[in-house]
Amino acid sequence: MIKNLKHIAISGNIGAGKTTLTTMLSKHYGWQQELESVDENPYLREFYEDMEKWSFHLQVYFLNSRFQQIKKVRNGERIVIQDRTIYEDAHIFAKSLYGSGKFSEKDYQTYISLYESMIEFVAPPDLLIYLKADIPKLVENIEKRGRVYENAIRLDYLKNLNRHYEDWINTYEHGKLLVINVNSLDFVESREDYSQIVQRIDRELNGLFSDS
Repeated sequence: MIKNLKHIAISGNIGAGKTTLTTMLSKHYGWQQELESVDENPYLREFYEDMEKWSFHLQVYFLNSRFQQIKKVRNGERIVIQDRTIYEDAHIFAKSLYGSGKFSEKDYQTYISLYESMIEFVAPPDLLIYLKADIPKLVENIEKRGRVYENAIRLDYLKNLNRHYEDWINTYEHGKLLVINVNSLDFVESREDYSQIVQRIDRELNGLFSDS
């Protein structure tokens, strides 16, 4: 494996296919996977039922969980592939909730202060893979996986998140970035689609440390 490679991360909106691709790539490359703690989050179901009440609790839980994963990356010896980054917690989800009035000013400032304290100890991933997906693709994937609590996700919430993702990706400067448009891809059922993704990742990884 490439010398000095430590951390790969996959980003993207709800339903973009991050967790599935993380698992597939983990098996393909032999990397350790760190998945988003969705099922373990005790606030997620309540959040979709009442966003204003549970936004702060939900986001602090995810922020802490992501920070703990980053500590594992830093202290471990294996290459890690991570499902979603700590940057998304603040720049996508918390920002979106605040902008739509679901985060109070007081809670948002407390959250951002906590995030800024953590981010001083965070190194960016060696490669960030962004799965770009439009709303129909996101909805299709969400319906396929059939999580009951996700039935309450509103389209305007997904659209707002997508806008924030585009803004964030267009200004991302922490490191190497690979954008994969998954709207016309089915990397689960199509071996050709999955191979196409792997080939693109291989090219990025082979060039990542070419000057080191």
